[in-house]
Amino acid sequence: MKKLFAIIAMVAACSFGATSSVMAQEDVAATEVADSAAVDSAAVDTAAVEEAVEAAPIVEEENEGVFKNLKTKFIEGGAGFMSLVAIALVLGLAFCIERVVYLTLAQINTRKFMKELADLVAAGKIADAIEKCKGTRGPVAQVSRKAMECLDSNDRNDIGTIERTINMEAEVQGTYLEENCSWITLFIAMAPSLGFLGTVIGMVMAFDDIQRAGDISPTVVAGGMKVALITTIFGIIVALVLQVFYNYILSKVEALTSNMEEAAEELLVMCVKSDKCKK
Repeated sequence: MKKLFAIIAMVAACSFGATSSVMAQEDVAATEVADSAAVDSAAVDTAAVEEAVEAAPIVEEENEGVFKNLKTKFIEGGAGFMSLVAIALVLGLAFCIERVVYLTLAQINTRKFMKELADLVAAGKIADAIEKCKGTRGPVAQVSRKAMECLDSNDRNDIGTIERTINMEAEVQGTYLEENCSWITLFIAMAPSLGFLGTVIGMVMAFDDIQRAGDISPTVVAGGMKVALITTIFGIIVALVLQVFYNYILSKVEALTSNMEEAAEELLVMCVKSDKCKK
C-alpha cells in the first residue's frame, strides 16, 4: 500500500513538473512575443521621431532662410560700411516714426470742430470758443485759437488784423508739420551714397588683390566685387524704405495743410458774421 502511494505521489509530482515546465515555456514564449512587439513598436516610434526631427529643420530653414541670407550678406558686405548703412536706416526710421505719430495725433474731425466753433461764435460765447480751441490738439485748433483771441480783444478785432493773424499762425503750424523732414531726406540721400562709397572701396580691394596675386582671374577679384555689390544693394534698399515713409509723411502734411486752409476761410466768414468784429 505504501508502495502504491509512493508510486502515485511520484506520478503526480512528474505530472505537476511537466505542467509547470509547459506553462513556463508558454510564458517565455508569450514574453518573447510581447518583447518582439514592443521592439517593433519602439522601432516604429523611433523612425517616426527621426522623421519628425529631420522634417523640423527643413521647416525652420524655409522660415528663416530669407533672414539668414540677409544677415549673411550683410556680414559679407563688411562691418565698416554696412554699419554706416544700418545706422542711416535706424536714424531715418526713428525720424519717420516720430513724424507719423505727430501728424496722426494732429488730425481731427475738422468739419465737426468748425461747426461747433461756429455755433459758439454765433452765440457770442467767444471765451468758450477759446477754451475749446485750447483743449483740442492739431494745427487747425491752434489757428482757430489765434483768430478767437483776436476777435475777443478790443484792439485787434478788425477783419484785417484777424486775417493777418490767421495767415501768420498757419505758416508757423506748417513749419511744425514739416519739422525733421529735412533729416529724413538727408538719410534718403546718404544711404545710397554710402552704398556707392562701399562700391568704390570694394573695387579698390579687388585691384589690390589683383596686384598682390599678379593675376586677373575671377577668383582673385570676386571678394572685392562682392563687397562692392552688397553695399550698393543695401544702400538702395534703405533709401527705398525711407522714401516710402517720407512720401506717406508728405501726404499727411498736405492733408493737414488743406484742412488749415479750409478752416482759415471758415474762420474769416465766422468772424465777419460776429458782432464783435470791426468791419
